[in-house]
Amino acid sequence: MTSLPLDPKVDLSKVTTLAATLKSHAGADLVIDASEVTQVGALCLQTLAAAAQSWRASGHSLTISPRSEAFDESLLVFGLDLDDLQSTEAA
Repeated sequence: MTSLPLDPKVDLSKVTTLAATLKSHAGADLVIDASEVTQVGALCLQTLAAAAQSWRASGHSLTISPRSEAFDESLLVFGLDLDDLQSTEAA
């Protein structure tokens, strides 16, 4: 299983890179490390949600763990549930 650390600031300037990086890991189980995230934008959350949908469809595991408090707070602000962004439950 591959681990992908997110940058502390995951905003509009990072969405293209995030999408390309996620695409390069398609077809395999992936753990996204959001422990250092201090700021996350709506388009990046949308990109993660789309990735989770793709991973679910392919039968692979996509989890986000560990997560920073700022990451979890962003989910609340944007009205998302962690299950929207991953294909399996994170520990």
